[in-house]
Amino acid sequence: MHRASAAVRARTADRSPHRPYDGAVLRCLVAIALAGCGACGDEDDPPGDGAASCSSPAGEKSGEATYYAADGTGNCSFPASSDRMVAAINATDYATAAWCGACVAVTGPTGTVTVRVVDKCPGCDPGDLDLSSEAFARISPLSAGRVQITWREVACDVQGPLSYHFKDGSSAFWTAIQVRNHRYPIAKIEAGTAGTLQTIERVSYNYFIETSGLGAGPYTIRVTDTRGQVAEDTGIAIADDATRTGTAQHPICP
Repeated sequence: MHRASAAVRARTADRSPHRPYDGAVLRCLVAIALAGCGACGDEDDPPGDGAASCSSPAGEKSGEATYYAADGTGNCSFPASSDRMVAAINATDYATAAWCGACVAVTGPTGTVTVRVVDKCPGCDPGDLDLSSEAFARISPLSAGRVQITWREVACDVQGPLSYHFKDGSSAFWTAIQVRNHRYPIAKIEAGTAGTLQTIERVSYNYFIETSGLGAGPYTIRVTDTRGQVAEDTGIAIADDATRTGTAQHPICP
């Protein structure tokens, strides 16, 4: 039988046994790996701060649904749209345009439909929605007129990055910005130039307005949604009644 020489046995005996990495080394390796892969998301997704920080959505609500002849316009100041899966929300939930542009899944007697909030319904009670006739027909026969519903926030099925519409009359001295193409309700925006950002107040017709203006630009705009996610765009040039497309988008929350 082959036997190892004494020298080989000595070298083998002198080797230190393999030891698992201690906690500090493991943390270092994890940090290096994360730095190498960035957010480790889909390379085609617009940049955002990741879905890991998502807070819980608003709870399910209940009320009644009616319908109206909708075209996508309304108190939220969005333009008319060929997508008629839209709704007006009751004044209590509308608040200061808090739900504008958000999507909700509405369940009624015969089905569920997803609609985007584009208007306010002053005559609706808390929890009520006034749906487009096309959306109402997905959850009940139109002949019912008024039905019991439940509804909850869902991610809008948007493609591409956030966009920013500057209201007519916007200038370096009075600046009004509306966020469009967002997945979740918008909680706040911060905007400014040269690395100095300020929180911009929202008004009831769904624009964020700085009455003293934001300067000549270009701007950095940081958008926080109601799930706690932050997306930031830079180099956004001011416009008068025109839309600028960014590069960032909030990820879909799990």
